[in-house]
Amino acid sequence: MEKAILLGMTFGLQRRREAEESLEELKELTLSAGGEVVLTLLQHRDRPDSKYLLGEGKVEEVAALLETLSPEVVIFDNRLSPSQQRNLERRWNVKVVDRTQLILDIFAQRAKSREGKLQVELAQLLFLLPRLTGKGTSLSRLGGGIGTRGPGEKKLEYERRSLRDQIVRIKNELKELSLRRSRTRENRRKSPLPVVCLAGYTSAGKSSLFNLLTREGALVSSRLFSTLDPLTRLVNLPSGLPFLLSDTVGFIRNLPIELVEAFKSTLDEILCADLILHVVDYSSPQAKEQAESVRSILAEISAGQVPLLQINNKIDLIDSGSSLLEKNSGERPEEVFLSVKEKLGVEDLLRSLDRMLFGNFKLYRFTLEHSKENILSSVEKKGFIVRKTAVPQGWAVEVYLKYEDMLQFFPKFTGKGD
Repeated sequence: MEKAILLGMTFGLQRRREAEESLEELKELTLSAGGEVVLTLLQHRDRPDSKYLLGEGKVEEVAALLETLSPEVVIFDNRLSPSQQRNLERRWNVKVVDRTQLILDIFAQRAKSREGKLQVELAQLLFLLPRLTGKGTSLSRLGGGIGTRGPGEKKLEYERRSLRDQIVRIKNELKELSLRRSRTRENRRKSPLPVVCLAGYTSAGKSSLFNLLTREGALVSSRLFSTLDPLTRLVNLPSGLPFLLSDTVGFIRNLPIELVEAFKSTLDEILCADLILHVVDYSSPQAKEQAESVRSILAEISAGQVPLLQINNKIDLIDSGSSLLEKNSGERPEEVFLSVKEKLGVEDLLRSLDRMLFGNFKLYRFTLEHSKENILSSVEKKGFIVRKTAVPQGWAVEVYLKYEDMLQFFPKFTGKGD
């Protein structure tokens, strides 16, 4: 377990409270990566220092702390430029990483599927490419004076070319995998099965809710980014109507742009959803800010138009939790309050899902003569057959359909269904 010092910076009018919350999240990220936080520091400046990001005095202060605490790594909550990272490592003689590198490291540990691993590798290469000159004389000997030109420059260009070739190769492979996923999604669209995607701040309880609804054994952990590769399972509501449920990667504030780009094919699952279940840790003091971060990322990937139901989870950790359940009665139809752990409010969630996914479906009962059996296959593509029983005249059918589809199959139909 690596010992780590965490450093955060605020500039100008940036609020200190936001920086402190972000640093607390950085601590959780460090623990998720297997590190041990020995000290957390926060500095405010009017503007960032171009050489070190933090001021000269703070650089000296940290240097003295390094002598005392002997950490293996210093982690910045802010994004460092390649030159700032290089200058700090030379000054402190210790490994220096920023928030983006830390998240990439966690993603590399968590990815299991071929696509997930490729996406992480692509994000790492995109991050590394502009930083090649910061890797020391082993990759670059560029500079002024005798002994700094020639072979070193050639090796640097070779390394850059090699990275670009790897990036192209991975993008092509991801494109093929994305095409396969697109074909799978197209097949889903041909089916009447609605698709519901779980989204939310990491550790809000998405995987726990997924397990509760699907009775699956997906990994549940308090560590950030426990789930990376999306899972999709069939769920049957108490009414008997089914839908597909997908779990997705957890979101955080300031998600690195490399990851937004690299994980677009995974996040594309959300774009094809009929409904997003936005899971919020309602017990968190930062619940509002975290919810806004998720909505911001959803808008960034053009998923802002997908219908959304906010799931306020972990109300068992709130004193007023029982009174919040009363709001599920319809006072706030765009939100559901529940505790996945204690299984409180789950029935209200299922009712909301039934209403939002199948509000236009009705249960119809009719008998098809043998001469019209060919209609059954079309009915199955548009609705959900609950029961199909052979009778002397043909088939007695019970099916959930939209009223307009029922009229398409039976133009003379005048009933309304159950």
